[in-house]
Amino acid sequence: MNKRIFRSIFIVAIIILLASLAVVFGVLYTHYSDSYLTQLKNESLYIAQGIDKNGIDYFDNLSRNSSARVTWIDADGTVLYDSEADAATLENHSQREEVREALTSGNGESTRYSNTLSEQTIYYAVRLDDNTVLRISGSQHSVFSLLLKMVWPVLLVLAAAIFLSALLASRLSKNIIKPINEIDLSNPEQAQTYDELAPLLRRIAHQNKQINLQMEQLRQKQQEFSTITENMQEGLLVIDRKTDLLSYNSSAMRILGADEAVQNKSVLMLNRSESFRHAIDAALTGRHDEQLLQLNDKIYRLIANPVYSGDELMGAVLVILDVTEKEQLDELRRQFTANVSHELKTPLTSISGFAEIIKNGIAKQEDIPRFAQNIYDESARLITLVNDIIRLSQLDEGSIPMEKEPVPLHRVVQDVLNRLQPAAQAKNVKITADIQSVSVFGVAQILDEMVYNLCDNAIKYNVEGGSVSVELKNVNGGACLTVRDTGIGIPKSDQQRVFERFYRVDKSHSKEIGGTGLGLSIVKHAALFHGATVTLESEPGKGTTVRVQF
Repeated sequence: MNKRIFRSIFIVAIIILLASLAVVFGVLYTHYSDSYLTQLKNESLYIAQGIDKNGIDYFDNLSRNSSARVTWIDADGTVLYDSEADAATLENHSQREEVREALTSGNGESTRYSNTLSEQTIYYAVRLDDNTVLRISGSQHSVFSLLLKMVWPVLLVLAAAIFLSALLASRLSKNIIKPINEIDLSNPEQAQTYDELAPLLRRIAHQNKQINLQMEQLRQKQQEFSTITENMQEGLLVIDRKTDLLSYNSSAMRILGADEAVQNKSVLMLNRSESFRHAIDAALTGRHDEQLLQLNDKIYRLIANPVYSGDELMGAVLVILDVTEKEQLDELRRQFTANVSHELKTPLTSISGFAEIIKNGIAKQEDIPRFAQNIYDESARLITLVNDIIRLSQLDEGSIPMEKEPVPLHRVVQDVLNRLQPAAQAKNVKITADIQSVSVFGVAQILDEMVYNLCDNAIKYNVEGGSVSVELKNVNGGACLTVRDTGIGIPKSDQQRVFERFYRVDKSHSKEIGGTGLGLSIVKHAALFHGATVTLESEPGKGTTVRVQF
């Protein structure tokens, strides 16, 4: 703006200067020409009076008294006298402009320039009483010639004028701009400047308030967005159409194992797996896509969605969900289904086989009681398995059809030991008990099943002549049940899996030992149902200790 003001002022000053010079020069030159013409007219009147008195003899002394050229012309154009040339050698002047005008109207004038345009000759002619024409002419410098002679003075004046104009224009433009440059745009309403700018400054102040309000709202939204995304367990990535990373949260970096951010770089630098690339490619072609990622022994679901602005695809949003537990549960469910099918099929096959033999009359009469006993045993095993499965389902879903109530746990433990005494004696296992009077808030039947499974396992997996120790005490403000045995023990590699459904450490002896393979799983879920924790300590060949802390 400063340059524009300076340029405008400077150009106007130069134009005015040049116009002034042109006007002054034109006026002076016109005045000079008019004065010279008047001089010629006066001189022509003086000479005309001399000719009237003395005739041609007047011209004898004329050359000494006149600086102009005098020519006397007859009515037919013949030159009678010329002060600078021999009249006999001059051509007829009847066609000269000033001569024709004089013969017609009494006087005439004209101007003719030299070949170089450096001089001009002014002619003035007057008709005398005898119809002859007296012409007076004189030369003076032309405008072009005068300009050439005045070029250096004019240039000097022009240079000085230009310098002064530039100096004044510069100072004036700076003085005009200075109040505008000193305006505080943060507080424009407080600025001391031109009255003409007041409406503009008020609009700027109003817009500043609106912008500050919008910026504050944007900061709040950004802060809310950052707070939400940073506290998400799920990973969040936002990319543009070129796969460059625009935004992310710390969970995404942690899941993908990135040590540093790669913002404004390709998101493919974080993970180059085929499923990751496939999801991104799908989203950037406008399709929703989901993929599973295996990262650091965990399973994640990658959800990719395209982002549009109107009809234009702008990028994609990627969400990474930890579905390890879900996938593991799905795998357990599949294993459970397979195990249930196997466990149900075995007794049903036996029952069906023995029943078919009896039905077809193939069995001998003396074998029928034994077959019936086998059918009964397998049916009982089947019923126990079904009941255990139903119980596990109820514990999983929290749909136990009984209400919790204060239960004397010491009575439950004692009752279980009494019921298992025959099994212990059959295997020559000694049971010792240290039971204190302790109650818990729970379901008596579930607690009974939990204690029964722990003690039954301690007997079944014990050695001939071994021992089982059962303790029930009040520890840390809650009941603590401990079951120790001197049995075969559990290898370290299997201790984390014995609570899984149908998992058996020694599958080769599982049929001999019996059971459904769901005992410890019921113990685990029953403990969770009652808010208790289960810990296991075992060493192969030395026995196992299971502790339930309510």
